[in-house]
Amino acid sequence: MNFLAHIYLSGDNDLITIGNFMADGIKGKRYKKYPIEIQIGILLHREIDTFTDAHPTVRKSTKRLHKNYSHYSGVIVDILYDHFLAKNWADYSSIPLDVYVDRFYESLKTHAEFLPARMQKMVPYMIAGNWLLNYAQIEGIQNVLNGMNRRTNNISGMDQATNELKEFYHEFEAEFTSFFEELRLFSGEKLTYLKQMHNLE
Repeated sequence: MNFLAHIYLSGDNDLITIGNFMADGIKGKRYKKYPIEIQIGILLHREIDTFTDAHPTVRKSTKRLHKNYSHYSGVIVDILYDHFLAKNWADYSSIPLDVYVDRFYESLKTHAEFLPARMQKMVPYMIAGNWLLNYAQIEGIQNVLNGMNRRTNNISGMDQATNELKEFYHEFEAEFTSFFEELRLFSGEKLTYLKQMHNLE
């Protein structure tokens, strides 16, 4: 899953959310140097990724892209799924998306000291471009894919993936909706378990 889903699945604890958000930049056991709540967020992120990568519905979405994007297909599906979460946000939260993401941006600023250096450089661009809110529009997804393609030195062709998004829009959306219900349940159970393991509840 991409940024918005990881943030959403973290619950209402700011530090757990920060940990989940930044987890890709924390390798191996380096997570243990952070406060407990951030550790929980990092571990939750890893559990979410493992569950997602192995799920047959996600693999169905990924397979649709594999011919044109090869091993980048999984990254693209993560981004497309964030589009459907943002687009259908009212189905998952009583807090409007613009309010929710503004609160998260403020939390990022407050806890910037914990972020890996690469993320500290990225966050101002994320906030200035309001990435999380703009995920709800295909144009916003196009901007993300353009950036990801540049990071691969234009080798991946990921900037073309909105073509498949438009062509198979209803199929991707149905797969996201089905999968995300399972992921929400899984993440809720894992989060409760991790909190109990670390005596947070």
